[in-house]
Amino acid sequence: MRIRFTKMQGAGNDFVVLDETRQRLHLTPAQYRQLADRHFGVGADQILSVRPSPAPGIDFEYVIHNADGGEVEQCGNGARCFARYVADKGLARGDRIRVQTLSGVIEPRLNADGRVTVDMGAPVFDPAAVPFDAAGLSPHHDGAWEKWHLALDVHAEETLVAVAVLSMGNPHAVQEVADVDHAPVKTQGPLIENHPRFPNRVNAGFMQVVDRGRIRLRVWERGAGETLACGTGACAAVVAGIRLGRLDARVDVETHGGLLTIEWAGDNAPVFMTGPAVSVFEGEIELQD
Repeated sequence: MRIRFTKMQGAGNDFVVLDETRQRLHLTPAQYRQLADRHFGVGADQILSVRPSPAPGIDFEYVIHNADGGEVEQCGNGARCFARYVADKGLARGDRIRVQTLSGVIEPRLNADGRVTVDMGAPVFDPAAVPFDAAGLSPHHDGAWEKWHLALDVHAEETLVAVAVLSMGNPHAVQEVADVDHAPVKTQGPLIENHPRFPNRVNAGFMQVVDRGRIRLRVWERGAGETLACGTGACAAVVAGIRLGRLDARVDVETHGGLLTIEWAGDNAPVFMTGPAVSVFEGEIELQD
């Protein structure tokens, strides 16, 4: 099976984008893994599929598969690349689109400076809706919000980490660290991702607060490992920081891949994320059946 693709990146978070507006490709999990493979495929953190409108008032369906082949609910950096792709390919008219994802509708907007702003919807704090199994646990109040203690087995020793738990259409556990460069992302990240308290697994964020308008962030993404940037992770970290009383309503997020700007007015207001979206190259690849 030979298919065309576009390679894109948003703040270093890289994607293979597939146009399925005219015909579904019906790829298997193994074929998504092949596309994402950096040695035997194209190489990507996620595979993004552009599909036709599933309902009135919606412009496109946006389908996301992680590098491990599993479908996931949301990807913020991917949403910006999705918007850039449909605009560049002439599939969309105007600078705004409404897009259906597995977790709901988002509204990306192309800006005059080339960056893309995405209305990511309102954050979700109910543990059961994240989903997070809080049975038998008591939250620890911090600022105007709360954190949960997770027990991790690190090097045969039990370690407790305090995390803020929320959903940005996908689950996140955010912890504060003094220096993100030395944060235990590669050791604690996979343990948090696969912690039994998160039945759908979770994205593990490591946030360093620089000042009230800036943070530094690393994220161990569910099904992908550490990436150069995570859009929903940036949204989750800023929302957590605001609710904990550490941050103001507009925050610049420094990632290894670049700068994202997150805005949130609080309560049930939507989170707005602004950042780059760039096409890298196009090509064709033969996929194994």
